[in-house]
Amino acid sequence: MMSCKINHFSHGGFIEFDKGSFDNWCVFVTRANGDRFAPTDVQYFSRLKNLAKIYGARTIYNDFVVIYNRTGAEVDKNVLAVISALSRHYEDDSLEMEIWLNVLYAGMVAEENKENAVLKKRIKRLGMFQLLIENAEPEDAAVFSKGKKWKELDEIMKASGF
Repeated sequence: MMSCKINHFSHGGFIEFDKGSFDNWCVFVTRANGDRFAPTDVQYFSRLKNLAKIYGARTIYNDFVVIYNRTGAEVDKNVLAVISALSRHYEDDSLEMEIWLNVLYAGMVAEENKENAVLKKRIKRLGMFQLLIENAEPEDAAVFSKGKKWKELDEIMKASGF
C-alpha cells in the first residue's frame, strides 16, 4: 500500500495512513513545516488531558463518541466534516483538536481493518473513557490493554457501557 492521505488541515499539514512497523495502517501526521510523525497514544492522550482542563473532559469525550459512533472500516468524508465542525467549538485550540480527533478517527479506522483484532475500535474508546471519564493518567490509559486477553477487556468495556 502506498501512503493514503486521509485529510488536509487548514495550516497546510495533513494526516495519512502509511506502512508502519506492524502493518499498512500506521497513522502519520505531517505538520505545515513538513515534519512527519506517528503520534503515540501517550502523546495525544497527554494533550487531550490538558485540553480537558480548559474545555471539560466530558465535552471532549462526548465529541469523541460522536465520531466513534460513525466510524467504520473505510474513511468517510462525512465523518471528516463532522470532526471539522466539532473542532470549531474549541476556539484557540480548534486546529489542534481537529488534528487529534482526526488521529483518533484514523486510529479507529485502522483498528477496524486490523487482522485478528476482536475488539476493533472499542479499544480506542476504552482508552478515551479511562483518560477522560475515569481520569486515568495518559501513560496508564495508553498501556492498560497491553497483555490482557480480549475477553477481559470486553467485560470491562461492557461494564462501561460500550
